[in-house]
Amino acid sequence: MSEADYQRIIDALQDLIDETQSTLERFETSGMDEKMSEDYEKLLEILDQAVKQQREHTLAMLRLVGR
Repeated sequence: MSEADYQRIIDALQDLIDETQSTLERFETSGMDEKMSEDYEKLLEILDQAVKQQREHTLAMLRLVGR
């Protein structure tokens, strides 16, 4: 993959992270985190995975650029 490919993926993951964090905030503000705890946990899992994937792609891009 090229540096541009990595950057597109990193940017898309950042969009997902931002949207998920916004949704989590709305859940917490409205009390849905308690009423819909399973869905809230799924959102936390999505956020965790997106952050991990973004980190992996960032490190891979840095290795590519560092060559």
